[in-house]
Amino acid sequence: MSGQYVAYTFYKIDPAWRRLPIDERAAGKDAFAEVVEDWAGRMDALRAYSVAGVRPDCDFFLWKITERYEDLGELGAALNGTPLAAWLQTPYSYLATTKASEYTSARKARKIVPKDSPYLVVYPFVKVRPWYALSEEDRSRAMDEHMRIGREEFPTIHNHTTYSFGIDDQEFMTAFECDEPADFMHLMLRLRDSEASRYTERDTPIFVGKHVPVREALAALDGAEARERGLAEA
Repeated sequence: MSGQYVAYTFYKIDPAWRRLPIDERAAGKDAFAEVVEDWAGRMDALRAYSVAGVRPDCDFFLWKITERYEDLGELGAALNGTPLAAWLQTPYSYLATTKASEYTSARKARKIVPKDSPYLVVYPFVKVRPWYALSEEDRSRAMDEHMRIGREEFPTIHNHTTYSFGIDDQEFMTAFECDEPADFMHLMLRLRDSEASRYTERDTPIFVGKHVPVREALAALDGAEARERGLAEA
């Protein structure tokens, strides 16, 4: 039963924070980044993704992978102790875990290891209940087609599906690393033709994050990096 816990926490900055003095904003970002950087060495993976300028409801998110459930709460408490936390909202937060897929020959939970692709597409996923009433043979046939399309037609896209039954509001957390967001659009369009897609109840909201160091994700909150770059080029 051993495996990994996989969590995605999304953050949105209060616009009023941008009216604070630059030094105060910088100190808050530094403290937050220091916690993330410290915890990155304690977990299987802890990565930051920026969605600044893409979605209006969040600015960045953290992808957390660990074998200890307690790590998630301890990291959350440490981040809550930073000055920046007073200005951050958490509009979305998702929890999942790994297990062996019933549609492959694997008997152990697949270990989630990021591939270092520049983009990560994340969304919660729920199937309609009639899917679970299908025979094992019918479900396996549909999923074989589903997986073959991704594996053979889109080899640069890496799937990291995890399971949320009983521990969060969705059934699965689906995450795909890719080189270009448009590549994933074409995969999703292609999968609309598959048999398994008929049994989708919900696969939103969808987030396209760009993998960046946490300090870069935080710099985008007030445009600090863009401002410094502009001054350097002037």
